Amino acid sequence: MNHDAYRTLRVSRQDGIARVTIDNPPINVLSVAVMTELRHLLTTLAGDDTVRVIVFHSADPDFFLAHVDMTATPEALAGLMAGLPDGVNVFQAVGEQLRRQPQVTIVKLAGKARGGGAEFVAAADLAFAAIGRAGLGQIEALMGIVPGGGATQYLTERIGRNRALEVVLGAELFDAETAERYGWINRAVPAGELDEFVDRLAGNIAALPDGVVAAVKHAIVPREHTEGLARENEAWAGLVLRPGTAQLMGAGLAHGAQTRDGEQDLEGLFRSLLRCHSA
Repeated sequence: MNHDAYRTLRVSRQDGIARVTIDNPPINVLSVAVMTELRHLLTTLAGDDTVRVIVFHSADPDFFLAHVDMTATPEALAGLMAGLPDGVNVFQAVGEQLRRQPQVTIVKLAGKARGGGAEFVAAADLAFAAIGRAGLGQIEALMGIVPGGGATQYLTERIGRNRALEVVLGAELFDAETAERYGWINRAVPAGELDEFVDRLAGNIAALPDGVVAAVKHAIVPREHTEGLARENEAWAGLVLRPGTAQLMGAGLAHGAQTRDGEQDLEGLFRSLLRCHSA
């Protein structure tokens, strides 16, 4: 298995654990290349019964996965669209593949994850976030759209309808402690202890007797979201092609979205654009 061919992922394997470092500077945007390589890697690892745990983390301490690349074009997405499973769009396919992975998947969240990045966190089996550093948010409403990568379903399952409405429509960045309290992540961990905590948990799981991980994942299955994902895709597709959406995203890019400075307060950036638009 040659992991050196990946451009945006660094992969290492030891003692039943695959460690995947997301490395797509400058802000780890969830680009076509990242989605393509994640899907390829998950497919490859699914057939490897020597790997019991997959840990995802970031090469960038400030950004886990920023969000879906706002510059991605339909032409660029065509390759991913060609191999889609039935009933899901390009973005949902990443989350659904992650949710059905035979290994235990763990996100080690030390930085920010918005939009599609936050959806990736919610799709993983387990997620642990650094207190004072991690942030989670669904930014899409400020761009004139709705989440299109599974968040409407994954969040409702994890935190309940009322809190999912707050997350999606409030479009705020949630800190680790609040995300833990809501049930979005498993646990908020002091930043200096996050690596040790996740490494210990991953090692303990990987060291279980043969067959235990597979049996538990067979018994505790992901909830079926087929109808909900179809509704989400319909809602997303009905908004994403509107001229106003393109104008908002274009203005966001012009004012610093997908730059390190602009992404520190992406919610504030888009709220200021909305105020200017409505003035």
